Amino acid sequence: MPRNNYNNESITSLKGADRVRRRPAVIFGSDGLEGCKHSAFEILSNSIDEAREGYGNKIILTAFADHSIEVEDFGRGCPVGYNSKEGRFSWELVYCELYAGGKYNNISGENYEYSLGLNGLGACATQYSSEYMDVTVYRDGKKYTLRFEKGENVGGLHEEEASGRRTGTITRWKPDLEVFTDIAIEREYFEDILKKQAIVNAGVTFIFRCETENGFETKEFLYKNGISDYIAETAGDSAMTPVIFWEDERRGRDRADKPEYKVKLSCAFTFSNTANLIEYYHNSSFLEHGGAPDKALRSAFVAELDAYLKQEGKYNKSEAKITFQDIADCLVYVSNCFSTQTSYENQTKKGITNKFIQECTTDFLRRNLKIYLIENKLDAQKIANQVLINKRAREKSERERVNIKKTLSGSLDITNRIQKFVDCETKDVSKRELYIVEGDSALGSCKQGRDSFFQAIMPVRGKILNCLKAEYDKIFKNDIIVDLLKILGCGVEIKNKNTKDLQNFNIDNLRWNKVIICTDADVDGFQIRTLILTMLYRLTPSLIEQGFVYIAESPLFEITVQGLDAPLFAWSDKDKDDIVNAHQGKKCTVMRSKGLGENEPDMMWLTTMSPETRRLIKVTPDDAQATAQMFDILLGDNLQGRKDFIADNGYKYLDDVDLS
Repeated sequence: MPRNNYNNESITSLKGADRVRRRPAVIFGSDGLEGCKHSAFEILSNSIDEAREGYGNKIILTAFADHSIEVEDFGRGCPVGYNSKEGRFSWELVYCELYAGGKYNNISGENYEYSLGLNGLGACATQYSSEYMDVTVYRDGKKYTLRFEKGENVGGLHEEEASGRRTGTITRWKPDLEVFTDIAIEREYFEDILKKQAIVNAGVTFIFRCETENGFETKEFLYKNGISDYIAETAGDSAMTPVIFWEDERRGRDRADKPEYKVKLSCAFTFSNTANLIEYYHNSSFLEHGGAPDKALRSAFVAELDAYLKQEGKYNKSEAKITFQDIADCLVYVSNCFSTQTSYENQTKKGITNKFIQECTTDFLRRNLKIYLIENKLDAQKIANQVLINKRAREKSERERVNIKKTLSGSLDITNRIQKFVDCETKDVSKRELYIVEGDSALGSCKQGRDSFFQAIMPVRGKILNCLKAEYDKIFKNDIIVDLLKILGCGVEIKNKNTKDLQNFNIDNLRWNKVIICTDADVDGFQIRTLILTMLYRLTPSLIEQGFVYIAESPLFEITVQGLDAPLFAWSDKDKDDIVNAHQGKKCTVMRSKGLGENEPDMMWLTTMSPETRRLIKVTPDDAQATAQMFDILLGDNLQGRKDFIADNGYKYLDDVDLS
């Protein structure tokens, strides 16, 4: 088939609603649920801008069961009449024209000096990407209504007299599944975004209504003192210092040939030995990536606190200076800034890049922090001491991490390095199985009974360390544990506050498709199995969560039936009774199954290792928290909890007690 020619007629342009409907990710950052969420925020942001300008102090967002959304405000009402300057109706410009809006002259202070939306994209883009959009505007004693379907206006502008003095805009729309792959925005998103907006828009009430089977559930968000109230709420009783609030206004420019613009700076913070939080907002938009404000905070707080520590002689001789992480571990901080000129990383507004904002914020923070540390000596001492505690804890954890890495690294020839480990032949990870067995005797029978092509054997010599109770330095001095981790090959996870950024775990380096714990079906075997599971649970929990860990179930009974060449096996008393009843009239000899080390190789293959006949139990903790609690009760330091558990549940196991 001949290739088409690439010529002048090959170049086309998208027009009208297709500019958004066919390429939503360009505007919203994604054509999935995240993009759909951003389209909703665009409508909400217009109402927020009105409230910030002083028009209306309440905004209502309703999420309907059919995934349609409604935003109602009490502002001035969106202009919808004829615009003689543009020669078109204003509603056409707002809802049907990209890069049209009333926020381009914000530097002069004409309208929306500090605005969430400056690009003139949001209302139009959301309308274009909707299955339908209904707009109701109360303005100048009139009620105006508009209807849009799949980016096209239906019926034009309707006008009627309105009773009362009501003003504002009501927008209801349904995101279009032809545009987005998913429109089921979870209520948690709406609650989170409304709470964030209440935090940075002091005195504005945000009401969330969610339609359920039982009607509408309502939740209200209001922070009268804005970010100061939020900081106090977050820190709670753990605050080491009072909540500090600073604000200022600056004027400047990003470059000498660029226009001057205004920046309104504010922040609130406290220090805590248990809580930590850092959030940035700009023109009410939550900056997930921070950008300029983040760089300013890091630079200012490290410089001033480092200078204070040196001045007070807090550092030990030759001690390294603090890092921002040492401060962040005890800092509860929110910045809420506005500017008449803002350079966002993109339309999703998750970071800003203004050079002047970074420079003036850095200076603002340094000046105020320097004065604060001088004027509040007791608080300054508390802050300095806690930052040093964080620093030294981090350095200790880093040393532990390095030691762990050294311990687990080395030659890749596992067979030669680890005593009694028996590897398999294949290098195909999707087929490789690791049997962790109990002792040398089990090693012998498993080694002879296995399929050497894909099954490897690692014997555990005695009972391993209880990893739930032990400190990390003790754990990684245990040869059995270290050998097991080396064989697994994926490293170790340490879920600890001071080592969260120092993990060297990589699931892609796991050398096995299945990790199978194989122990005797007796008390000692169960205890060893539990200790191995505990080790994996604490050091490599992802192996359990992702379904790589199994338990090989050993049969409890071996039954010889008259006339049958091979014995039958039962894994429970019920299995045993069923087999005996099924062979009534024949002599059946029931024997308690031997330990793994006493099994013949053929028997081991048949009962425990053959993929066709073995029984494997996948370890899948459905509730990680509940699992952790149970581990703590049985193996941790909670002695009273263990006593209570035995008192409440011990009667269930009285029949198994050996009183002889």
